[in-house]
Amino acid sequence: MEISYTHAQSQRVLKQRNLLVIVAGILGALCAILALITATRDREVILQPILTSPLVVNSSGVSREYLELITRDTAVLTLDRSPANLEYWMKSVLEITAPSAQGKIRADLMKIVNEQRGSSIAQFFTIQTMELDPKKLQSTVTGDLHTIVGNKVVSNERRTFRFDWQYSGLSLKLVGFGMVTTGKEKDQ
Repeated sequence: MEISYTHAQSQRVLKQRNLLVIVAGILGALCAILALITATRDREVILQPILTSPLVVNSSGVSREYLELITRDTAVLTLDRSPANLEYWMKSVLEITAPSAQGKIRADLMKIVNEQRGSSIAQFFTIQTMELDPKKLQSTVTGDLHTIVGNKVVSNERRTFRFDWQYSGLSLKLVGFGMVTTGKEKDQ
């Protein structure tokens, strides 16, 4: 009788173990499916509206509207400067720059800071037109670049600037910018 009781007890433990293995397998497969769905699903962030409609950023790419807003703000940030705001200007430009391009851009910005520090030269840019290419992640801005020395405007020239971008995750970062020269269409 003791042998039959031990055998019945062993069978019950064996059934519980097999049931536990089946449940663990089902839960593992469910976790794998959920992880796969999460990894392949587009991510989306809804930003506060700054125009008349809400702005959406998702992982499938950059929308034309978002690229336009970022280009507009970046053009104003990079092209409006005076000796009084040089440190803030450089810090702000570097904050929106991709880590891979920060060394080169920092060196270019340092040249400008060293040239302009202690002077009375300021400049500001008024945007006239903008061309956007969300596929290539490039934007071109044309407008008037005003240079002021002291209290007098010494130049007002029509200039075109190109901005190159990198989109990673849900973040759009600057990788390069410069003035487009006429004729050869090269960046300065």
